[in-house]
Amino acid sequence: MPLSLITGATAGLGRALAVALDDAGHDLVLDGRDPARLDELRADLPRATVIGGDVTDPEHRQALVDAVGGRGLDLLVHNASTLGRSPLPHLAQLDHTTLRAVLEVNLVAPHALTTAVLDQLQRAGGTVLTLSSDAAVEHYESWGGYGASKAALDHLAGTLGAEHPGLRVYAVDPGDMRTAMHQAAFPNEDISARPLPEDLAVPGILALLRDRPDSGRYRAAELIAESEVRA
Repeated sequence: MPLSLITGATAGLGRALAVALDDAGHDLVLDGRDPARLDELRADLPRATVIGGDVTDPEHRQALVDAVGGRGLDLLVHNASTLGRSPLPHLAQLDHTTLRAVLEVNLVAPHALTTAVLDQLQRAGGTVLTLSSDAAVEHYESWGGYGASKAALDHLAGTLGAEHPGLRVYAVDPGDMRTAMHQAAFPNEDISARPLPEDLAVPGILALLRDRPDSGRYRAAELIAESEVRA
């Protein structure tokens, strides 16, 4: 069975993707920080290896590496992410401590975990998938810190793909979603009209994993449209 490691798998897109891959027969290594949600994940996905912890913690990352063990790793998904503060502040009000924390979660931890399991990924000819954002390529008021972290993560993903042509390395913009994180980004807005992760982002990612195009940056909505054309 394919082996997949997903960070931030207890809610939102990470959880929806974990459920879809479990249904597809993947062995899963999953992590998250919320104890109650971790218990729910263990109950709903009893075959998965679920490890509680923070991706910025080197000991926790080592526990994830240990769970992968000597097997080839078919898929690594960097889904764990943070906005930093809610409401999002303009750059002039963004304190350095918060910015460092955002970069640690959204950029430094994915780099550290990827390098730690690189041998296992290469053994399987695997895929690395980072979750991006339109804020990585557009400039929105108050999104500067988060957007900068995602732009840097896009660059890391692109460079990793160039350095390791035997892997597939994707940065995927999932689009707007109805998740707790998106609600935190817009605390005073009704986001109920936005699609759930399983309605758009997950089908787009599954199409990407199935078709395995060249490494690069993709948008979930475009992946769905291309899949429908081929069908």
